[in-house]
Amino acid sequence: MDLPALQMLVAAVEERSLAKAGEREHLVTSAASKRIAELERQIGTALLVRHNRGVEPTPAGAALYHKAKAILTSVRTLEGLCEEFSPDGIPKIRLAANRSAIVEFLPSDIRAFQALSPKSRLDLVEAYSGDIPRMVTDQEVDIGIYHAVGAAPGVVSFPYRSDRVVLVVPRGHPLADAPALHLDQAREYDFLGYFPRHSFEAFMELVGPTLTGPLNVKIQVANYEARCRMVREGLGIAVMPEPIADTYLSLLGLVKVPLLDDWAKRQFYVCARDRAHMRMAAGDLFDFLVKAA
Repeated sequence: MDLPALQMLVAAVEERSLAKAGEREHLVTSAASKRIAELERQIGTALLVRHNRGVEPTPAGAALYHKAKAILTSVRTLEGLCEEFSPDGIPKIRLAANRSAIVEFLPSDIRAFQALSPKSRLDLVEAYSGDIPRMVTDQEVDIGIYHAVGAAPGVVSFPYRSDRVVLVVPRGHPLADAPALHLDQAREYDFLGYFPRHSFEAFMELVGPTLTGPLNVKIQVANYEARCRMVREGLGIAVMPEPIADTYLSLLGLVKVPLLDDWAKRQFYVCARDRAHMRMAAGDLFDFLVKAA
């Protein structure tokens, strides 16, 4: 007996139709029927009763169905176990974070963690904050770092870090000497986009109530350095995380202006699907990030 044959039997019993079982296993009906017939030949007994309404298991088929179901579950468990390791057999941790966290916080935290756990292997994936809790829930990653107004439902979240976004303008700009301001006070100027929520529409959902009108976004550019260089060239002003803006201020001759809006402070969270059932390596990193906060 092979696994594809057992998968077909399970599908046929659950779907009560060889045609539907074939669709589920990506086979035409004739190929599905042939696979079941071969399994019956190997075992030496009938497993399905075929009739005009579909199929149903014989007593032997029902007994084998339950065993096959358990076998396939065990195989999936083994496959999941193997995915937890890199090709050299070292435990692998899957971490998703948004761009700000990757640039601002994670380099030093990962360095410190690997000093404690030098044999760990980390797969770091960049994703939007709005997608990261879902990725954790769907088990695409072990750990997620996102920023939001509040902790996301469906995952276990702990406060991680926080930052502020500021307005970045070129030297000599009319706003360059302002000690601080609300974003609405800058609304008359052209903006370079890619905002803290990654799209203008999502950003406006957050800040809209604090503005008296829309922002004029001339260009959307995701790369931080490219955006700062465009600010220097007078193509617009930009909203950016303060720690990242600080990297380019002296280099490109820019000025940051603090924003007084409440939304300008951002809270980051580190999240997992279920801390109690995390693999050891991923659990160690999760605990480290929570403690690092």
